[in-house]
Amino acid sequence: MAIKRALISVSDKSGILEFAKQLRDLGIDIISTGGTKKLLEEEGVAVTQVSDVTGFPEILDGRVKTLNPKIHGGLLAIRNSEKHMEQLREHDINTIDLVVVNLYPFKETISNSGVEWEEAIENIDIGGPSMLRAAAKNHNDVTVLVDPNDYSEVISQIQETGKVSLTTKRKLAAKVFRHTAAYDALIAEYLTKEVGEESPENLTITFEKKQDLRYGENPHQKASFYRTPIFTGSSIAFSEQLHGKELSYNNINDANAALSIVKEFEQPAAVAVKHMNPCGVGIGDSVLKAFTKAYEADPVSIFGGIVALNREVDLETAQLLSEIFLEIIIAPSFSSEALEVLTKKKNIRLLTIDFSNPLSGNKTYTSIHGGLLTQDYDAHSLDNANISIPTDREPTSEEWEALKLAWKVVKHVKSNAIVLAKDGMTSGVGAGQMNRVGAAKIAIEQAGEKAQGSVLASDAFFPMSDTVEVAALAGVTAIIQPGGSIKDQESIDMANKYGIAMIFTSIRHFKH
Repeated sequence: MAIKRALISVSDKSGILEFAKQLRDLGIDIISTGGTKKLLEEEGVAVTQVSDVTGFPEILDGRVKTLNPKIHGGLLAIRNSEKHMEQLREHDINTIDLVVVNLYPFKETISNSGVEWEEAIENIDIGGPSMLRAAAKNHNDVTVLVDPNDYSEVISQIQETGKVSLTTKRKLAAKVFRHTAAYDALIAEYLTKEVGEESPENLTITFEKKQDLRYGENPHQKASFYRTPIFTGSSIAFSEQLHGKELSYNNINDANAALSIVKEFEQPAAVAVKHMNPCGVGIGDSVLKAFTKAYEADPVSIFGGIVALNREVDLETAQLLSEIFLEIIIAPSFSSEALEVLTKKKNIRLLTIDFSNPLSGNKTYTSIHGGLLTQDYDAHSLDNANISIPTDREPTSEEWEALKLAWKVVKHVKSNAIVLAKDGMTSGVGAGQMNRVGAAKIAIEQAGEKAQGSVLASDAFFPMSDTVEVAALAGVTAIIQPGGSIKDQESIDMANKYGIAMIFTSIRHFKH
């Protein structure tokens, strides 16, 4: 069916002028309204005002202009239905064959800091989604465009055949419903948050594609990378890649783990990650010293790993980083001298990330077959912990500093998790074991001689005293753990036996 009339009303005016001119050159009449009509007329494109079609003026400050049978009848009439076409003739309604609409900038409005409720509400589009949904529903007869990227394909088909293929119209209709669903989901998410509803009866969230990935965890798995429509703080999803190969599925997961850990620290810090677990974490009074400690924590496992730093990478640090095979380096920025050194390595990915909002209270989502789990992001720290010291000995100031570091790291290690630390660095990490003493043994074995004089952090309580004894025999001098086991006293007694200071936090950090 040939296209004779088009309705154009867009907030995003990218490419619309050229597209409209091409439609007019093909003899297609254009209906328009508001800013779109003004733009087209100023550029010499003949346009019919919507109110001239409806016979009714725009009212309520433009809230009502296209919500009219003269518009929606022209969109929804089935062309091969004699009944529908007779009703159009009876009510003097003309068909509309092409709809080009995109919506009020709701996302851009709520992205502005300090946006008021009234402004957000006023930027909820009503007429636009109604026209899009009507046209998409009747896509056998109506071509509907919501994305400027589709203009060229549609105009090419019209120029060649005078119409758009059914296959294309179906694809465009599907895109429209994705677009309006995402638009409504963003509105629902915003309003739900604003009214303080934490566990709604329906969860409506939306994500935008950032990129297609070469494959998933394994080469036989397809994968894509999506991000939230609105920037919500320090995130791999909103990073800028300065150099290197395209990120892979596993790169993104590991980079997210590294970033999550380094964001825990205010002082200069460096984190090395392999397979979503830290293999080395270091802090110091400079990024160079922090990275040196992270490297020394486990110079074997860091090979092929991902390093995140919370300060600009300078020349001296870049020179050390360049000596190791690394997949990714993440930092707030890189000095020009550092970039010169690191970009000599063709494949290494260099990412910069905005650290201005290091910890956020966002929800986390975990998919299961047929469902989704949600929970608050684990932002708990020792600053809001209920600290108690049940042992005879309290930790020294040096032990306290090491305990703080170990506690920040252990919550990001797969449970059962044990972390050893001393002298501003991790000395051993035991991750993802079926029992806690097994995790401790792995951490101690990894630490080797460095276990002597280290402190130990456990993500959950000790169900018995064996982990404390294993730690004591390895030379651990202080322990931090949640407490709360019915056998806590056994662990306390064991700690006292070996002169270990033990801290109870009353909070656990399971990470499954």
